Amino acid sequence: MIKISNMSKYYGDYPAVLDVSFSIEKGETVGLLGPNGAGKSTTMKVMTGYTPPTSGKVSIGGYDIVDKSFEARKQIGYLPENVPLYLDMTVKEYLHFMASIRGMKDGISKRADEVIDITGLETYRDVIIGKLSKGYRQRTGIAQSIIHKPKILIMDEPTIGIDPVQVVETRKLIQSLGGEHTLILSSHILPEVTTICKRVLVIHDGKIVADDTPNNLSKRLQSTQVCEVSITENNDVNFIKLLRGESYVVDVRSKFDNNSEYKDYIIETSSNAGVEEKIAKLIVDNGIGLHKLNSLPLTLEEIFLQLTSE
Repeated sequence: MIKISNMSKYYGDYPAVLDVSFSIEKGETVGLLGPNGAGKSTTMKVMTGYTPPTSGKVSIGGYDIVDKSFEARKQIGYLPENVPLYLDMTVKEYLHFMASIRGMKDGISKRADEVIDITGLETYRDVIIGKLSKGYRQRTGIAQSIIHKPKILIMDEPTIGIDPVQVVETRKLIQSLGGEHTLILSSHILPEVTTICKRVLVIHDGKIVADDTPNNLSKRLQSTQVCEVSITENNDVNFIKLLRGESYVVDVRSKFDNNSEYKDYIIETSSNAGVEEKIAKLIVDNGIGLHKLNSLPLTLEEIFLQLTSE
């Protein structure tokens, strides 16, 4: 659905995006992740035809975004970071207007009603947009992005500035749209990307520095292995001292919970295969009750910091 080859975008002499290449298949849900100023919004603006690339090729649904811009943009629903709403229109009037300027002629009222239902705006269909909360304005922005049944949805920081309750509801809404659309989501909010996206593109200083699933990135970048263990301690054995005496153990730290009958520890080890078995055997051989033992992958936050640090 989307293919970008060696795309660069300069603003004057400043390189906002440099030699970026990636492709996104039909039905994929992809997170474009990076710190502020990394080039996320610029990449999205090029994909949507808002601004042309300085060099390289961008294809949307098989159409070149420069040579066949009109056909390419028909495939896209776009939610920019700052949604350009008409605050003196009602929600329904605004959706009718957006449908008409996208070339829809028949069935506008029916489609507007469908979109209002999908986005949970039933109670607000006749409310002037200027009177809506930030969360419901964002829903209205999402509604306009899907009014013309696009194949591709591109969303730039869709939950920024919304209160926590609305954030959760908006994420659920975006998740539900991912099944029938190819979805590209830009965000610097890491839990948001983890919740919604199956694949992550990490952009830093205008370049793609990683392209994979969060799990695969975690495995690839993990230089040490981290385990969480829950035990019933043997008072005759100093558990931390016992673990630190093993050559494969890098560090041990406790996670005590006074309300639990078990004691929890985080164990960092060298990445040797079968390290969980070694830890389990050591615990059992020393008369300690083993309740739980599992490996912990790198969080997306840790992956992000590794990829975007100098």
